[in-house]
Amino acid sequence: MAQTDGDREVDRKTEWAEARTDWAEDRTLLANERTFAGWMRTGMAALAVAIGLKAVFGDFDPTWLAKAVASIFIVIAVLIFAAAAHEARKAQSRITSHDAEAQGARRMLILALLLSLGAIATGAILWLL
Repeated sequence: MAQTDGDREVDRKTEWAEARTDWAEDRTLLANERTFAGWMRTGMAALAVAIGLKAVFGDFDPTWLAKAVASIFIVIAVLIFAAAAHEARKAQSRITSHDAEAQGARRMLILALLLSLGAIATGAILWLL
């Protein structure tokens, strides 16, 4: 049985709808990357607050109190990095990439781990000062 013009129109509309759905998934995948970057910036801001506290309260007595407060922000930064990697991985596992070339979840995890290590090293340096 040959396709009629109406059948071709339905097929074309179906193809367009599927393409729009694919593009929407790609946009969501890229939005996940932007969200991950936002979490990374927030974690770095928490780390900057920790360093800033040390600069502001450098001669504070008792010094351990200023260092403890700075450490709280370092822990917050590490938790933010971990949450970002976890949520990015979850989102990427649910979304299929079509045309977009998104960063891999592994690369995001490595970045979060490196930033966490840097934050912990910063905390160690703050305690040694």
